[in-house]
Amino acid sequence: MPALWIAHVTVTDEAAYGKYAELAGPAIARHGGEFIARGGRYVQLEGKERPRNVVAKFPSVEAAEACYHSPEYQQALDHARGASERELLIVETSE
Repeated sequence: MPALWIAHVTVTDEAAYGKYAELAGPAIARHGGEFIARGGRYVQLEGKERPRNVVAKFPSVEAAEACYHSPEYQQALDHARGASERELLIVETSE
């Protein structure tokens, strides 16, 4: 079953986070992920508001998790740590 990688982010260091984004995109694509929402307009109905929201679709929960733990994504993530506050989750779709 396909899965969605959903991130809610507050960027605290634009330069460092920009490096993360530059490296993360190719790492996500290498694992079969494709962005379906990246930033853009949103409406916060509950919970902590984060101004950047990203959704990527993967072939499976396993593919999304493998991406997260991959060396190339972890290298990208090194730039996001300390440059953002974020939550990230993976959820299987019903497709």
